[in-house]
Amino acid sequence: MAIASLGKGTKLDAAEVRALVKAVGLSISDSAIEDWRVLLGSFEDCAQLVLEDDDGLPIPDPDRYIRTDIQIPENNEKGGWATRCSVKSAAPTSALLAGRTLAVKDNIALAGVRCTNGLPPVNGEWIPTYDATIVTRVLDAGAMITGKATCENACMEPISNTSYTGVVHNPFADGYTCGGSSSGSGRLVAIGAVDMALGGDQGGSIRIPAAFCGIVGHKPTWGLVPYTGILGLQSVIDHTGPMTATVRDNARLLEAISGPDGIDDRQPFFMAPESLRFSSSLDEFLSAGAAKPRDQLLKGFKVGVLKEGFTGKQMNPNVATACHSAISDLKEMGAEVVEVSVPNHEHICIIWMCALPLRGGREALLGDTTGRKQLELTDRGTAAAPAMGPSEKALLSQEFFDALGPGAQNLYMRYLYVNDKYGAGLHAKCTNLLNKATQAYDAVLGSVDVLVMPTVPMPAFPFPGGPDNSTGRFQGGPLESLSYPLGVLSNTAQFNSTGHPALSLPVGFVPAPDNPDVKLPAGLQIVGKRFEDLTCYKVAAAWEEHKDWKTLLFAQ
Repeated sequence: MAIASLGKGTKLDAAEVRALVKAVGLSISDSAIEDWRVLLGSFEDCAQLVLEDDDGLPIPDPDRYIRTDIQIPENNEKGGWATRCSVKSAAPTSALLAGRTLAVKDNIALAGVRCTNGLPPVNGEWIPTYDATIVTRVLDAGAMITGKATCENACMEPISNTSYTGVVHNPFADGYTCGGSSSGSGRLVAIGAVDMALGGDQGGSIRIPAAFCGIVGHKPTWGLVPYTGILGLQSVIDHTGPMTATVRDNARLLEAISGPDGIDDRQPFFMAPESLRFSSSLDEFLSAGAAKPRDQLLKGFKVGVLKEGFTGKQMNPNVATACHSAISDLKEMGAEVVEVSVPNHEHICIIWMCALPLRGGREALLGDTTGRKQLELTDRGTAAAPAMGPSEKALLSQEFFDALGPGAQNLYMRYLYVNDKYGAGLHAKCTNLLNKATQAYDAVLGSVDVLVMPTVPMPAFPFPGGPDNSTGRFQGGPLESLSYPLGVLSNTAQFNSTGHPALSLPVGFVPAPDNPDVKLPAGLQIVGKRFEDLTCYKVAAAWEEHKDWKTLLFAQ
């Protein structure tokens, strides 16, 4: 590393230099120690100079982006709301979302409003001074943000009973999960408390709540939507996207938030504007279809039914039947339907899991985003990494660890284990294997337009202890809590690593696993080629236009 300045010529104390190298098992001569006193001392001069600079954070104009009525609500809609507010633009640049109300997942920065990330304020409450890019975009499109939707503890749970702000009940049955981690977003859209919501997805956290709550949830192509100003899990699997009651609204919201912002390094530098016209292009497709017979609506589309998406150990037969019925409808609409196979589909989910701890632990829990080119949430840095140890091993405080839910504690424990036993080797291996997995799905998608399978292999399940459990929380240890929702991610997590767009479409009701008198939604997942999100919308909207999913019940 070359040097650009010797600063003020400050010399570090010799004892501090010796302690520094001793801690990592190195030995340096006394003459070299004198040189390092100057070199490190001058670096400290420069570091202090840099720390005094203004970050240039994107603080919104308060006269243009008006916020009022910020409050913690007494009525949180059975857990759906974390915080209420009213935020709008005094000068929208378009009417794309005019008149629409919108909830923002509570891991997304909204200036002046607390952002809990589902965690208690161990190191102080974080109230951002800036807006995430997607927040600015929905306001500029004319939407009214009416609050922050509850998200699960550190956004690392697929079940809705771990958030600091409270348990979130399924919109169709109290005592049952909404899924996670975008639990509040799913519930609020489903009950009509808002027209739309923004969610986040690293392993299924948009699509799982969408399937369990009976709404449309879309995980966009990786890099299509900027993640700027959003708390992430791991940059290579971070996605944010729309959750809505209908496919058309979903396309409208995606159009409002997509495209490069010039900050997020997940994104291509340029995307053709016409490629981002999801709403108008979908409307054109549906308008053309209105003049066609029903059996011609999807003529020319080829739908691949992923064999392995239906064969998991946790596959509920009623969910499978609901999805097969929807697929039959697609065939009746003119689509060519064929079975396809990715033999290691289930194994890819295991690779996703093994790839998470090293980088995910550092990025999500320790605030170590070195190597990234993005907006850094520097005002939250000390909360994310409260202590540092030798050998670049960042450590969480006991208080912070205890505040984490089982999912986040599991990530941290596995981070410690992988860092100690494998170093970067396991992560490197997983990265190569996930590249192979991406190619495997690309190969299958080379012969079909979309893949279809159940979003989640089962309907929503009751909170531990049954639906009458007043707390909804686990009474046992981490093994029980982490194994309870086993199988929920089995069809979703793969596409976070491969980056393919994936949409969950509600296709009917099925009986609850513990009570046949309780009816809960089932979702069909539609996966497309990368940056061909519009194709997913076309297939989903064609079905939605001709089916009322709320009238369909599948029970053996």
